[in-house]
Formats: sequence, structure tokens, C-alpha cells
Amino acid sequence: MLDPGAPVAKPASGPAPAAVGDAPARRIPPRRLVPWLGVVALIVQGAIQGTQGVLLPNQLLRIDAGQKVTNLAIVTSVSFAVAILVQPLVGTLSDRTRSRLGRRAPWMLAGAASTGIALTTMGFLASIPAIAVCWVLVQISFNVMLAPSSALMPDRLPVERRGGASALAGLGFMVGAALATVAGGALASRLPLGYALFGLVVVIGIVLFVVFNPDRTTVGPAEPFRWRSLVAAFWVNPRKHPDFAWAFAARLLFTVSYYSVVTFSFYMLTDYAHLSVAEANGGVGAISASTVIAAILGILVGGLGSDRLNRRKPFIYAASVLMAIGLAIPLIWPSFPGMIGLAACFGLGFGLYQSADGVLMSLVLPNPNQSAAKDIGVLNLANTIPQAIAPAIGGALVVATGGYTSLFMAGIVISLVAALVIIPVRGVR
Repeated sequence: MLDPGAPVAKPASGPAPAAVGDAPARRIPPRRLVPWLGVVALIVQGAIQGTQGVLLPNQLLRIDAGQKVTNLAIVTSVSFAVAILVQPLVGTLSDRTRSRLGRRAPWMLAGAASTGIALTTMGFLASIPAIAVCWVLVQISFNVMLAPSSALMPDRLPVERRGGASALAGLGFMVGAALATVAGGALASRLPLGYALFGLVVVIGIVLFVVFNPDRTTVGPAEPFRWRSLVAAFWVNPRKHPDFAWAFAARLLFTVSYYSVVTFSFYMLTDYAHLSVAEANGGVGAISASTVIAAILGILVGGLGSDRLNRRKPFIYAASVLMAIGLAIPLIWPSFPGMIGLAACFGLGFGLYQSADGVLMSLVLPNPNQSAAKDIGVLNLANTIPQAIAPAIGGALVVATGGYTSLFMAGIVISLVAALVIIPVRGVR
């Protein structure tokens, strides 16, 4: 157990990197950077959704159709359990990095390269243990990219521009997931090619981002490394920073609700909506289209509304309620159209959430000028922990009850509790 009193890493001595709050005036203009944040979200989420949501379930189905749900739960849970350690560690190291490319770019490039290699390898594996090990490497690589890229918004954008940037990143997230799901369905019969193409897109996209959005050079001496600082990468004192703690809890619950369903969406089409495997590979495209159209509406309403009203919490409340409504639809209407309804509500809710959550999180950071990537890395544990536990919990519910009804009901409860948990956050309206 980590020491709750462990201090946060101190700022580097010597020539320090520019304060996060001062960065936007001297770096890439926001009008140029903001669209690229959407591109990064599109590329990374596309690769995640296309492989994890389509290619991986198809791969496991071919190996052992009878144990597909259990195997998917094991592979994803183990990989995300390992990934939990990566983001805070890489975030801390990124904050301390001194290079001519800045603090974030070296880690993003390294993560992209290893993602390309790991995904290409996945396409040639035919055993559950080998897939589990390689998928761990895939998730580590993804998180090496995500930790520094998550700090780009507080690094380079003023608060008044973050709502639009968060909305555009959310749009990229949803569009990337939709396009990749369609592409994954088309490539499901050619797994080696599918995995390799997703890896190649990640490498090209991140390289282009770094080239067109150069960071400030950080070449001064860094503070001497201390293990205590590394341990502190996993902790922010909730008593000293209660808003941070409540925001963390809300994101964790919202993400559990999301991934407990999304992880098994392909199998829901085959086992719950009773589609054939071929129909399910085509159906995921319709599901994604419904999600994206609704998400665009949610992002537009949430992004513009949250900036104009300077309020974030109402949009998160609405997002949680919409998620609960969406989960109720297939309970009432257990069919492919019911799954479309679920996807539409999920998209609308997720769009609202993405447009407000990123800004809210950037406003509750304990020390945005010195440890943004580290603190965001801790917040992002609220993304990675659910991705580790939700498949295990969801898989256990499905196997124990013989169906997905209990999974939908659990998701409804969790999404509503997520809305309640955001109420105590006082520093953000």
C-alpha cells in the first residue's frame, strides 16, 4: 500500500520547463493545435476500438467459441491490470523529461513505435496465452502514448479554449471508434492485415502530430531521481484535494458502466440479438454509426454549452442519465434495433461527457504548472482500472446468470451513482 502522505514530485531545479499555464502564448497557436488533438484521439481510439472491439473477439472466437466470453474477460482484464501501472509512471517521467523534442513527444513516439510492433505481432498468434501476453504489450504501448498526450491540453491551451478542445477530442474519439469498427469488421477475415494496418496508422499519425506540433525544447538539468517521487506518481492526497478525489471516483464509475457493456458488444450481437457471426461483423458498423451520429450531437451541445455557460457538472449529470436510459432499452427490446437504441443513447451520453469531463479534470489538478502529466496519469487510472475490472465483472455476471440482463442492470445502477458522486466537487460548477 502506498503512503498517503508521500509528497508529490517537486519541480525540477535549474532551467525549468515553462509553466503549463504560460505555454499557450509561446507555442503552437490553439487554432492549429486543437484540430490535431482531435486527430490524435481519432487515431488512438480507432486503433483501440478496431482491435479490441472487433479483431480480438473474432480471434478468440476462432480459437475457442465455447469459452469466448471468459477468454475475452481474462485477456482484457490482465492487460489492463498491467496498464494501470503505466500511465502514472510514464506521466511522472514525462514531466521530468529533458529533450530537444520537449517533454511529451519522445514518449508519444516510443509508444507509437511499440504499438505498431505489438499489433502486427498479434495477427500471427493462435493460442490464448500468447495472445494474453502480447495484448499486455499492446496496452502498455497504448498507455505510453496516452500518458503524455493527455497532458497536451493543460500544457498548451488556456482554460477558455479547453471546452472546445475537449469536445473535438471527444468527437475524434467517437469518429475513430466508428471508422475503426467498420474497418475491423471488413478486415475480420484477414487478422494479420487488420492488426498491421491499425498499427501503421498509429505510427504515421503520431509522427505527423509531433512534426506539425513541435513542443518547447527542454534541455536543462532535471532534479535528481528519487524513488519516493516515483511512488508518489500513484497518489494524490484526497483530504488535501477533495475535488480531485471526487472527480476521480465519478470518472471511474462512469467508465466502469461504459466498458462493462462495450467490451462484450460483439458477443451481445451474436448471443443476445441472435445475429450470425457474419451479420455481427456487419452490424457493428451500424452500431458505430448510431453511436457517432448521437455523439456528434452530444459533443456539439456539450462543448458549446459548457464553454458558453461556464458550467461542466450539468452535462455530466445528463450524460450519466442517458447512459442509464440506453442500458434499459435492450432490457425492454432484446433485439438488434434495441442494440441500436442502446448505441444511440450511449453515443449521446458519451458525447456530453467527453465535452465536459476533460475540462473539469483539468480544473481540479492539484498542481497544473509542475505535475500536470503525473496528476492526469493518476486521473487516468479511473480509465484503466475500469478497463481491468469491468471485463472481469461483466464476464462473471454473464457466465453466472447465463445472459446479459444482469450486466445491463448493473450498468444502470453504476452510471446513476457516477452522477451522484460528481455533486461534491466544489471548485467546478
